[in-house]
Amino acid sequence: MTRAGTVTVAGKPNAGKSTLLNRLVGQKLSITSDKPQSTRDRIVGVRTEGDTQMILADTPGLLDPGYLLQTAMQSAAVSALRDADCIVYVCDAREGVPGPLNEVAGLESPPRAPIIVALNKSDLLDRRQREKLALALPDAIFISALTGEGFPALIAAIESHLPESPFLFPVEDVSIHSVRFLAAELIRETALEQLGAEVPYSVACEIEEFREDRSPIYIRAVIHVERDSQKRILIGEKGKRIKLLGTAARKKIETLVGATVYLDLWVKVLQNWRKDAAALRRFGYTTHD
Repeated sequence: MTRAGTVTVAGKPNAGKSTLLNRLVGQKLSITSDKPQSTRDRIVGVRTEGDTQMILADTPGLLDPGYLLQTAMQSAAVSALRDADCIVYVCDAREGVPGPLNEVAGLESPPRAPIIVALNKSDLLDRRQREKLALALPDAIFISALTGEGFPALIAAIESHLPESPFLFPVEDVSIHSVRFLAAELIRETALEQLGAEVPYSVACEIEEFREDRSPIYIRAVIHVERDSQKRILIGEKGKRIKLLGTAARKKIETLVGATVYLDLWVKVLQNWRKDAAALRRFGYTTHD
């Protein structure tokens, strides 16, 4: 008998959810950054091992929304909690005993799905910190998404909560997302890496053209920002910044698709798009305006 089900990976910003998803899937799907709030929507990967298939959903960090984009992000995370067969509540172990998931998520009651508390970054704890957490949370699993520590125990715990079911996706699938979507995310990840301060949070990326019938593969992408000053920063003096960003993003996309890529990168201003419901829907976010 096979098992299959949805596993929602949830937690505060910068807890290591995306790194955990990528390690479980065995491939980079969700962008990672040392900047919080890098994940903006539900990113879904598929892990099939033996007689078990996990449909893993990385979610935006749980927070108190300050503007419409963050409201859409919070909505995506809460929706994923409702849809889950099992929840992995990822917590930064260095922050001590975490609050209950329903309180962190702003829910009136705990989610219906079983919750596995995964204390991430445990490789950075000293013995006393680890013992204190183990005493307070005896059922929690100490893990490191970066090194893989604790993953056999985590995987076994997830599998024990999944329902008996036929596989929901072909065994060779690792994601439900299109290559276009993943390419746009890699461009945005590169902006997070290369740009400081507020600019990366004002970046959205659209793939306007994706021609796999060409060699190299032709991709025309537009990076949207909110102000002219941000556009100038992104382009840089004589176009140096955008060229560096484009080169780094192109290499990531080539690794993703396994072929050479010509990345035609443009920058446009879309005023205050993070607070505009129509713009958010254009970029694929669900709003309730």
